[in-house]
Amino acid sequence: MGDQDIFVNVAGGMRVDEPAADLGLVSAMISSFLDRPVDKNLVVFGEVGLAGEIRAVSQPEVRIKEAKKLGFSRCLLPKGNVEGCSRVEGVELVAVDGVKQLMEVLF
Repeated sequence: MGDQDIFVNVAGGMRVDEPAADLGLVSAMISSFLDRPVDKNLVVFGEVGLAGEIRAVSQPEVRIKEAKKLGFSRCLLPKGNVEGCSRVEGVELVAVDGVKQLMEVLF
């Protein structure tokens, strides 16, 4: 283990194999570090690369539609997903391409 290793405990010891969960995890870590809560109406998904780039994931429209059903009104997603994704009424889409930009738009 190096000085920069990060370990995350998932509730219930569940294994998470979904790359789209990366962006939520990074958002939670930024929120904790800055001691600022993330907007309760915000949903995030995307894969985060080792250099901080945010990569597109599969089925963005399905994810957005499901988030709307759950009551979310704002969606933070990879820039690579927003261009080919049709808009979902009532959900504001915010595209990001890196962790630095994520920090700028998260709060």
